Amino acid sequence: MSGPRIGVYPGTFDPITLGHMDIIRRGAKLVDRLIIGVTTNPSKSPMFSLEERLASVRRECEDLGDAIGVVAFDSLLMDFAAAQGASVIVRGLRAVADFEYEYQMAGMNQQINDKVETVFLMADVSLQPIASRLVKEIALYGGPIHRFVSPRVREEVEHRVNSIGRKGTRTGTGA
Repeated sequence: MSGPRIGVYPGTFDPITLGHMDIIRRGAKLVDRLIIGVTTNPSKSPMFSLEERLASVRRECEDLGDAIGVVAFDSLLMDFAAAQGASVIVRGLRAVADFEYEYQMAGMNQQINDKVETVFLMADVSLQPIASRLVKEIALYGGPIHRFVSPRVREEVEHRVNSIGRKGTRTGTGA
């Protein structure tokens, strides 16, 4: 054996959801050390700064033990994985649309570094519809997000929404 098996779970985590936490808990069982890579994404407009997202992910993962690390990165995923000594990329899947995108990314990543395997984990059925983008949208319109994020993350999101202002007005019985 050549040392500990290190995995990387990358994402923007804006905000970190219960779905993310499910993948982190389950992904951590597959490796000796799981590095949560918090990144920027040029195609997304984050609600929280990189520093705020790092702090939130660290706090949410603190009870999971020392085998979890949280690191910021702004590079190609495969470069980040190599820098961490990772042999596994952990990715969560929610739906078929996720699979198509992730399958393409895994293929491109394999072309860059074929020594790193991508492992797909299906989100728990009860958590599959959760997406950070939707959590933010629901919160911006004053909807309830308590079923999608931890109580502390809910407070952070609601505080941020209150500081930037809500959109529209909730009417009727829908979200």
